[in-house]
Amino acid sequence: MTKLSVNVNKIATLRNSRGGNVPNLVKTVIDIEGFGAEGITIHPRPDERHIRYQDARDLKQVVSTEYNIEGNPIKKFIDLVLEVKPTQVTLVPDAIDAITSNAGWDTIKHKDFLIEVISEFKRNNIRTSIFVDPVSKIVEAAANTGTDRIELYTEDYAKKYEEGNQSGIQSYIEAAKIAEKVGLGINAGHDLNLDNVQFFKENIPNLLEVSIGHALISESLYLGLENLIQLYLSKLK
Repeated sequence: MTKLSVNVNKIATLRNSRGGNVPNLVKTVIDIEGFGAEGITIHPRPDERHIRYQDARDLKQVVSTEYNIEGNPIKKFIDLVLEVKPTQVTLVPDAIDAITSNAGWDTIKHKDFLIEVISEFKRNNIRTSIFVDPVSKIVEAAANTGTDRIELYTEDYAKKYEEGNQSGIQSYIEAAKIAEKVGLGINAGHDLNLDNVQFFKENIPNLLEVSIGHALISESLYLGLENLIQLYLSKLK
């Protein structure tokens, strides 16, 4: 079975846009787990424009499923992960000013750096995953870094699927087969949604986990607004 890890960055974005503590991130995470999610993902960035570093510490106290912290392994991020000790850390090569993740690691070019960072996390018993594009040589080289898993960057798949091009899954299938061959676990994330996630899951062998945030929170508005409007109307009658 593939686990669903819910990225709650957008909950923090909404909270920060107004100040205060509405929506309450901790309560939302507890609810999400209560509704059946099997993991919580956060992606703190240096400017703390959504998830704050203190959020990572606060959530450590309440997350009862798998806790995944993803981000660019700058010193501040590494120190946070070593302090919080989540279930998993996912390394993403974000530029500081990136709006969202937009590329995977070159595991050949950055091999030595990744080995150094990953070894520190493994010494602290933190499972490590590397965010990568579905490129065979990159996936194969990821095994040389010591990582436990890769996370396949699925934006290209999602775009092609939306256009009706299901052949966009092929590079991901090949990447997954190589990952299995070299002993790497497989996660996936970015632009997966209700429309495309089942086809992806059915075609990717040994998919352990998907991380979904922006789409899931947006879809919750579409699917939950009717109920909430009715609740308001009942209060006002």
